[in-house]
Amino acid sequence: MMKLYARVKHLIKTETVLLISAFVAIVTMFFVKPSLHYISYLDLRVLSLLFCLMAVVAGLNDTGIFIRVSEKLLKKVQNIRSLSFVFISLSFFSSMLITNDVALITFVPFAIMILRMTGQEKYFIPVIVLDTIAANLGSMLTPIGNPQNLYLYNTYYVSMIDFLQITLPYTILSFLLLSITIILMKKETLQLTIINKSEEKKTDNKKRYMLTMYCILFLVCLTCVIRILDYRLTLLIVFVVILIFDRKILRKVDYSLLLTFVCFFIFVGNIGNIPVIRNYLGNLLVSRELTVALIASQIISNVPTAVLLSAFTDNYKALILGTDIGGLGTLVASLASLISYKFYCKTEHAKPGKYLGVFSLYNLVFLVVLCLFYMLTNT
Repeated sequence: MMKLYARVKHLIKTETVLLISAFVAIVTMFFVKPSLHYISYLDLRVLSLLFCLMAVVAGLNDTGIFIRVSEKLLKKVQNIRSLSFVFISLSFFSSMLITNDVALITFVPFAIMILRMTGQEKYFIPVIVLDTIAANLGSMLTPIGNPQNLYLYNTYYVSMIDFLQITLPYTILSFLLLSITIILMKKETLQLTIINKSEEKKTDNKKRYMLTMYCILFLVCLTCVIRILDYRLTLLIVFVVILIFDRKILRKVDYSLLLTFVCFFIFVGNIGNIPVIRNYLGNLLVSRELTVALIASQIISNVPTAVLLSAFTDNYKALILGTDIGGLGTLVASLASLISYKFYCKTEHAKPGKYLGVFSLYNLVFLVVLCLFYMLTNT
């Protein structure tokens, strides 16, 4: 009985959004009878691309390429300020291509290890918090930076140029804000010696082959993102190649995220078939798209907010910015933020309360500045 309780408790902690999405989807089924029509709710292109990107990035991560790149950058680090800048830059720029959650899964544990090696555990909280903000804001630039961008990019059939025109000014401002924040940190000298175990892997031919394979597969995914290659062909190529050459990677795909999207697709599809709710949300969003997206993201996170609100507005610019900027704020506004929080809580002498306080303060400042920028540039 205790084991069952522990498993349920763990499931609730780790898959909160999935459980919520499943619950709301089931509730709507009482109002819209389940049928084969549900299949039309699913955006198969988004689901296929998500699967492909997650599998390919997991494969790239498995080759150790991200750690090797960061090790090379860290060789010239001499103080805590430059160390912070390296990690925050890694998360910010890598998240544009490998998504915010993968960037944090890769670099937050590495940052913790380096800070511990140099005796700078006191910087755990500010570095991890800024790392998280960097990943969430850097990922806003591209359609593949985070799940909600990929979904909105496909749902509204936005061109790559239009998408970048929307997100680039906010991405540049975000990096400037991060840089200013780091400059305000103490320039405390530290001794950093990287034991580069990855050097041994350079002679590993299999690793080189795997890296080449996954780079090619990533390019295949990009051709699908920019709508050159059909998503069904992309899915077939990625799945078959990985199945043949590196099938263990298929176990590392975040299937709970895919299932969460399926549940929200059903939820949104059913909501769209309930006239009272459809009309209410449609009226609520008129001229308030960004505000509603920001507020909703704080409560149910930005991915489900994007799926839900997209069914009731054509203002994709406000929705893209609302869900991207809305990733700032509460710990659940962007689910990627929970990844960093969990890593921090596992460190020795962790202070979750202090972490949440610093996290909330930094996020609020960045959120306010970006919202003010939106107001100034859209009046």
